[in-house]
Amino acid sequence: METFPVVNMEMLNTEKRAAALEKIKDACENWGFFEVINHGISHDLLDTVEKFTKEHYKKCMEQRFKEMVASKGLEAVQTEIDDLDWESTFFLKHLPVSNISEVPDLEDDYRKIMKEFADKLEKLAEQLLDLLCENLGLEQGYLKKVFYGSKGPTFGTKVSNYPPCPKPDLIKGLRAHTDAGGIILLFQDDKVSGLQLLKDGKWIDVPPMRHSIVINLGDQLEVITNGKYKSVEHRVIAQPDGNRMSLASFYNPGSDAVIYPAPELLEKEEKENTVMYPKFVFEDYMKLYAGLKFQAKEPRFEAMKAVETAVNLGPIATV
Repeated sequence: METFPVVNMEMLNTEKRAAALEKIKDACENWGFFEVINHGISHDLLDTVEKFTKEHYKKCMEQRFKEMVASKGLEAVQTEIDDLDWESTFFLKHLPVSNISEVPDLEDDYRKIMKEFADKLEKLAEQLLDLLCENLGLEQGYLKKVFYGSKGPTFGTKVSNYPPCPKPDLIKGLRAHTDAGGIILLFQDDKVSGLQLLKDGKWIDVPPMRHSIVINLGDQLEVITNGKYKSVEHRVIAQPDGNRMSLASFYNPGSDAVIYPAPELLEKEEKENTVMYPKFVFEDYMKLYAGLKFQAKEPRFEAMKAVETAVNLGPIATV
């Protein structure tokens, strides 16, 4: 059985750099996911983020979630529920403008630590994008520049808790979907599992690992690489025991960024008529995704082809 790819980022600074890059390349082409360790974010910081996140759920969100469950009668359902997820969430925006100071019910220390955490994740996301550029043979900075648009990238964190579920066979923690955006960095519970990805028609567990960050690729990287890298369907299985913490940070293109296959990659492909993926403004894709998140991605790409003729953009400059 294949082993879920885990990349030790310290290897990138040693004679084993080529092997680490190859592992990232294989993961991007064949898994759409990989896990990084020794990623430069301190264990102390991660432990503090986890502590505050779990305390905040207990103090401010647990009772609300229980009331929602009771109001919908979810504990007594007899048939599969396909229109909601067994999760308690809130969202923090970091870029282009932070909303951390405005989100209600957060203690000041929690706001401060989440800002520090976001700064570290932003740097890691940009480092990973450059490693992808290196593997793809693209100029350093290309992906960051494509994502930039006129105001810089969009970056935010979905803070989720998945409480114990009395009917895990009938209610998903989070229904199956691909992520719309760019590159996603997940700090997840190391004790309670639940995240699965679809590979070769089978659901595979993403192993919880202490102090690791799980990376997955969104739809935009599939478009930019013209399908060389794939966004992969994933889901969260609700568990009968334990409360699973999940902080998913989405480093996405700016709203007015124009997304299309990298010309340099198309030049390298020998087949004729290789352009399969559309050209579009990221914000337009997100509007479409909002209503179709839990459906297949391919019709979304096809729908964007219908509007791509309206987009006219020259080559992307790189820094």
